[in-house]
Amino acid sequence: MLKIIYPITGEEVKTIQEPTDEELSQIFNKAKQSARNVAKMPLAKRIEIVKKLQHWIVENQEKIIDHIVKATGKARFDALSSEIFSVCEVLEYFSKKAPKILKERKVHTPITLLGKKSRIYYEPLGVILVITPWNYPFYQGIVPSVLAFLAGNSVILKPSEITPMPELWEMITPLFPENSFNVVFGGKETGEKLVKLQPDKIHFTGSVAGGKSVMKTAAEFLIPLDLELGGKDPAIVFDDVNLERTVNGIIWGALTNTGQSCTAIERVYVQDKIYDKFISALVEKVKKLRISNENSDVTSPDAYDIGPFISRSQVKIVREQLLEAVEKGAKILYGKIPSENDLHVLPVVLTEVNHSMKIMTEETFGPVIPVMKFSTEEEAVKLANDTIYGLGASVWTKDNNRAIRITKALKVGNVSVNNHMLTEANPALPFGGVKQSGFGRFKGDEGLLTFCNVKSVLIDKQSGTPDPHWYPYTKTKYSLLTSLTKALFGKPKNWLKFVSVGLKLDSIGKKEKL
Repeated sequence: MLKIIYPITGEEVKTIQEPTDEELSQIFNKAKQSARNVAKMPLAKRIEIVKKLQHWIVENQEKIIDHIVKATGKARFDALSSEIFSVCEVLEYFSKKAPKILKERKVHTPITLLGKKSRIYYEPLGVILVITPWNYPFYQGIVPSVLAFLAGNSVILKPSEITPMPELWEMITPLFPENSFNVVFGGKETGEKLVKLQPDKIHFTGSVAGGKSVMKTAAEFLIPLDLELGGKDPAIVFDDVNLERTVNGIIWGALTNTGQSCTAIERVYVQDKIYDKFISALVEKVKKLRISNENSDVTSPDAYDIGPFISRSQVKIVREQLLEAVEKGAKILYGKIPSENDLHVLPVVLTEVNHSMKIMTEETFGPVIPVMKFSTEEEAVKLANDTIYGLGASVWTKDNNRAIRITKALKVGNVSVNNHMLTEANPALPFGGVKQSGFGRFKGDEGLLTFCNVKSVLIDKQSGTPDPHWYPYTKTKYSLLTSLTKALFGKPKNWLKFVSVGLKLDSIGKKEKL
């Protein structure tokens, strides 16, 4: 039984019965049958369905935002920009680009395979299991599901048990062909059961611990998967920046969605020459942010800037990290350590931090801005890379050459320059991480092709002549192939000898055969 709690009021508003094993099997079998139908469906028809979904989202924007805000407590502007607008941008982009990305491709065939043709086909996999987190429940549910559908698969979506939004998904499901988009509500146990039903691929977004658990179960059946896991994103601020703009950008990058973003800024490194000015401006601006409370009007677009924690378990993590940091010498310049039961909290600006503290090394996922100074570019890069995570980062400087150097030096999957999270705003850019932030990509060409079987095909003529590398192996063939290798790959290349030896090999192939 799932308990649904609205973060704004903290009240339990509904319970959902989790599906039985038999019901899960039925859903999976229907999805499997539907996958065959979706695979046969022309891509143009699948695109038409996605476009209708996009238009439905636009027409029902406020209704969708109502569901998102009730489930998460986030500010309506956050829901509009990061969920509605971002989803529509992805749907718009892939509706246009899918035919080109998924089109059968001719590829290079080497001269040694003269007369043959090489092709790549992009074919559906079957049933895709999408398991999503609670911080962006609409975006994380729709985007991978739509990409999987465009690639010709059926989808089983398991939203987070913390933000299931059953009424919203009930409205969206009928917009897809029958049983091609299935939503299953449940907790970790339900997710594990779905993995054991052996979908053809898993797309998981969530914590490192959750990703490892899914991967362990998937490994039993060799199910391929993409993992988009946690982050500890650094922002590196150099002393040549426009301070006003940069501080505003850092505040948004750290606190949007109450800091509950895998790519939120969780570490700020500021060059020593502007450190004091940066801290002063940061505290002054953070104080102006409006914080939600249990009486906040969620229907108003300007009721508050910073919403509540979505999950009480996350409050505990943030509280423990702050307590440990203060105990080790960190100073809170604004905000306070939250109580265990308080979902509505002031954002915290923290200084005198270092990498012995969890607040600088473990994912925080809350409204905390820890700031540390650095002197040189090399030191900044070393500090930024000193983490088990590798999801995103941002570099703030007027020096374009320095910015490019650092984007290449950072061990992450995504970097924004003079902004943060902006790579996620471009559907053409693949998104994903390295190290313990996971592997695989979604969005970009790679993000659509990840839901495909990339099939390599080589087409030869049907003739009466065996290839010279076939049996039987002979000394003559060996000698000729040795000469061919030296002519083609040695230094310098000898094209005349290559042609001469190649013709002899073909001739030998006709004579020396089984």
